[in-house]
Amino acid sequence: MANLARIVGDGVGRSGGQPALKLADSAITYEQLEDLVGRCAQMLQALGIRRGDRVGIMLPNVPQFPVAYYGVLRAGGIVVPMNVLLKGRETTFYLSDPEAKAVFAWHEFVESARIGAEAAGAELIPVTPGEFEQRLAEHEPLRETTDVADADTAVILYTSGTTGTPKGAELTHANLYTQASILADELFHMTTEDVVLGALPLFHAFGQSDAMNAPLYAGATVTMMPRFDPVHALETMQRDRATLFMGVPTMYTAMLHAPDRARYDLSSLRVCCSGGASLPVEVLRGFEREFGCVILEGYGLSETSPTVSFNHMERERKPGSIGTPIKGVEMKLAGPDGSALGPDEVGEIWVRGHNVMKGYWRRPDATADVFDPDGWFKTGDMARVDADGYYYIVDRKKDMIIRGGYNVYPREIEEVLYEHPDVREAAVIGIPHAEYGEEVAAAIQVVPGASVTPEELRDYIKQQVAGYKYPRVVWFMDELPKGPTGKILKKEIRAPAQTPSR
Repeated sequence: MANLARIVGDGVGRSGGQPALKLADSAITYEQLEDLVGRCAQMLQALGIRRGDRVGIMLPNVPQFPVAYYGVLRAGGIVVPMNVLLKGRETTFYLSDPEAKAVFAWHEFVESARIGAEAAGAELIPVTPGEFEQRLAEHEPLRETTDVADADTAVILYTSGTTGTPKGAELTHANLYTQASILADELFHMTTEDVVLGALPLFHAFGQSDAMNAPLYAGATVTMMPRFDPVHALETMQRDRATLFMGVPTMYTAMLHAPDRARYDLSSLRVCCSGGASLPVEVLRGFEREFGCVILEGYGLSETSPTVSFNHMERERKPGSIGTPIKGVEMKLAGPDGSALGPDEVGEIWVRGHNVMKGYWRRPDATADVFDPDGWFKTGDMARVDADGYYYIVDRKKDMIIRGGYNVYPREIEEVLYEHPDVREAAVIGIPHAEYGEEVAAAIQVVPGASVTPEELRDYIKQQVAGYKYPRVVWFMDELPKGPTGKILKKEIRAPAQTPSR
């Protein structure tokens, strides 16, 4: 197994002159990618990068991302993926915490990277199309991939930091290579004939594993999108005859409401997958009706490389479920004392398997908090499991609302809201309440031209759920705040100043 970077070299034997990467009208074959990765690795070694050194990558979804990513790994380094929208204060943390030796920075965002690089004492490698390739051409390709151990760290993936300072999840070469092989061979049955739309940010675990590592492992083609746009995504899938699409729920919602969506031919798609957050059942059904494609929903976290479970292609699919564990992974629901729970009981998802990180970078305290003595990783997600072994996310443990002693799971209320024809997106949160501790509240984006009122939506939900569950506060927003993957950021939603309605 060893170095994850061998994916590129092995791809030459499978696909050779076939496109590995596409961006608009340009393409890079597997042979060309192998050459560029080798030159990048040699350049890094000339800069003094050695086995175990950390290197930041602050690039959008462009071909230079995989060139730098696998180049760092071939040189023996450790990749630190970074959002291109990070500002100087943030890049300082992302480069100083892992003591990075260098950072690749896209030319449009180089100044923010420069601040962090200077603070960390890291070499800044600007990436401007054309100029970057000229710099690589000055070096002969490093043909031999640096030897590493399976348990060596390949990527340090920083969490979003919703509970404090971001923590760096250490994903090993074995974590990521095994994950790529299982996703490609067992889950999606990828072949050299597949074309995968790479719209998910590659600095994120979902994008890296599902839309880059797995397709390139299989010798497929990745058609890249630097920034997701629903119309551009539909146009690209039609133009390149995409066979697989990986996305988060907000991407499916955006495409489902895209103007003139019916004119796009997506008949080449054999499967779509959704992850990163719960996919509302009504969005799933609406997308499948509109585009004639099956969506399979799965579940994972940055700390699990990321995929844990999925609705498998060859088994029964259950809408609303995150499916069953993938090959080599164990899941269980644990009660507060760690005891295993049975069907239809709500508990925390614990995971064990090849996909689980080795720990948080230099955070033994944080690592100890999320592992039990038997190696089970505590996800913080609440779920139930049915008699067939299919899991259903109830909500994040930290997102659960406790109203007057009763547990309210926001996803349940959001599912009801998505069934209303005037609701485009919804987020249910808890807000402080003097008497009940927390009150249920809902922020909603309605479809254009809708005439429904917040009061009507509140009453709509009230008719369908228990009295303690329906949101007393409902308000409309032009757009719900989203993170770089398109996931709705509930922590950034603030309720308007008003007294909850009864």
